[in-house]
Amino acid sequence: MNISGAMRRGVFIGIAMVVAAGLAIAARPTVRIVDQKARIDLERSIPIAFGEWQVDASVAPIAVSPDVQAKLNKIYNQTLSRTYVNGSGQRIMLSIAYGGDQSNDESQVHRPEYCYSSQGFQVHSNVVSKAVVDYGDLVVRRLVAVQGPRNEPITYWITIGDKATLPGVGRKLTQIAYGLKGTVPDGMLVRVSSIDRSTESAYRLQDRFIADMLKSVDADTRLRLAGRFGA
Repeated sequence: MNISGAMRRGVFIGIAMVVAAGLAIAARPTVRIVDQKARIDLERSIPIAFGEWQVDASVAPIAVSPDVQAKLNKIYNQTLSRTYVNGSGQRIMLSIAYGGDQSNDESQVHRPEYCYSSQGFQVHSNVVSKAVVDYGDLVVRRLVAVQGPRNEPITYWITIGDKATLPGVGRKLTQIAYGLKGTVPDGMLVRVSSIDRSTESAYRLQDRFIADMLKSVDADTRLRLAGRFGA
């Protein structure tokens, strides 16, 4: 009897969740990675100008609803929202959220799919892809959020400790690995998006922006933003 890929994935996820629940009881992390690192300051760590990009101070970030903001305040220690523009007038919106405790589901980063949906967007084309940067391939998730005439392609990823991953089994297994070491990982969610009717054109522009941003920061900040390449 052949089991479809979707069924196999469902079984694997179920097993991972059961294992995670058991390990949550057996292994109680006590050492916080955030306490062993130099404190990160997102405002200072991410340059306001790099490569072909500079901050466009004329564009204010879209405010989220009060209930969503209250939830984000409980999860994150720091957030950064900026809009960058290049010489051609193309704009990229950058959002970074940092949390010092990514050890469990209650404290984990808030997925953009849910955040956009809560703001009245329809989320389409949710796929896993890769952004090619100077240091290797960065596994990302691509979305398209639509609200009326606004078409907003989105690229995002998360880091748990020094590993870049995506929500789901990958994140859960990374949490388990840190838990077995007795450590509480910190983490980030990095999201870039742009308003563009051409989804593929938007993703190409976003990949250029991501590559330029990662080149512009120091090695420690890059590790926190995108994990350890080649690990």
